[in-house]
Amino acid sequence: MDRPEAGPPGGWAEVLGAFLRLGLTSFGGPVAHLGYFREEFVSRRRWLDEAAYADLVALCQFLPGPASSQVGLAIGLSRAGFAGALAAWIGFTLPSAALLVLFSWGTGLLGPALGAGPLAGLRAAAVAVVALAVLGMMRSLTPDRARASLAVAAALVALALPDTSGQLAAIALGGLAGLAFLRDGAAPGGSTLPLTVGRRTALAALGLFVLLLAGLPLAAQWSGSPALGVAAGFYRTGALVFGGGHVVLPLLQAQLVPQGLVPGDAFLAGYGAAQAVPGPLFTFAAYLGAVIGGVPMAALCLVAIFLPSFLLVVGTLPFWGRLRARPGAQAALRGVNAAVVGLLLAALYDPVWTTGIAGRGDYAIALAAFLLLFLWKAPPWLVVLASAGAGALAGLR
Repeated sequence: MDRPEAGPPGGWAEVLGAFLRLGLTSFGGPVAHLGYFREEFVSRRRWLDEAAYADLVALCQFLPGPASSQVGLAIGLSRAGFAGALAAWIGFTLPSAALLVLFSWGTGLLGPALGAGPLAGLRAAAVAVVALAVLGMMRSLTPDRARASLAVAAALVALALPDTSGQLAAIALGGLAGLAFLRDGAAPGGSTLPLTVGRRTALAALGLFVLLLAGLPLAAQWSGSPALGVAAGFYRTGALVFGGGHVVLPLLQAQLVPQGLVPGDAFLAGYGAAQAVPGPLFTFAAYLGAVIGGVPMAALCLVAIFLPSFLLVVGTLPFWGRLRARPGAQAALRGVNAAVVGLLLAALYDPVWTTGIAGRGDYAIALAAFLLLFLWKAPPWLVVLASAGAGALAGLR
């Protein structure tokens, strides 16, 4: 079969319209999002060919951050430059972010009238969602004894140090162990990326990425600004998350719940609600920001958690062909991915299980939700809504 020819460059409005439709309809998580993107931009619109799309996916899987959103940014960048990248992000992100901000308002206004049952059902559904994510990631990222053992070691580190330092230590452990013991993977093929970014622009983006990562916490400490401190935490999370949206759970929980910025039950209820909306799971940041400080804080947290993805995509494009061929880089990535499984495994116990399962009713809803997700392949959004309804009917607290 002949490859489709890429269409001519278009404008940012065209990109915004295409991604807005996907942002309203793309349920199912990052893997499903990549399937939607392929159908829309390779098969239907022919903005790029199969080989180019596969290489974009490989690049974004290598980088920390939300892979599907990064692929969308790269597609928008290739179609309409930096304005196209921004349009792609807005179109794909805004619908779910707006829905989660509305959910935060609804729970605040209607929570006493509705009772605790629906929120308890959402927390129980989150247990099933995270358990399924752990199972799926174990199959793909820890297929042998060495990586499975590394995942357990990372989980022990995260449980022993239940804060951000524990997660960072686990990721560092994974990268070092990968360099030392996981160098036997297959070599990747050649690069066929459909776009180029100037090396100066790429280096400037990487420099800004590092500057913000190191400078935001210092600026927050120097200024004493609570908003800047929150932004620094969300930026750090977006810069360090490997393995997809579910891994934001332990990182954000460690930053927000112990400090009292977000109550533990509200955190997990919002995470459950995030499974019921289309688009990227990283828009959970908008919900958390709304809980902390309304719409302005929601916008700040949303931009802060996605900004590292934009800078990393722009900063690595010119160097990806050489980087992906280095055995050391591939080995370190395999180790980091195994450590990510361990982080999620630790989070499955604390805070997901400890907060979401308070009695037999919660456990029953979580079991039923896992059955629907794992064996019946039910859509996550439907399972989440059903769990909230079951919590309301059961009168859970």
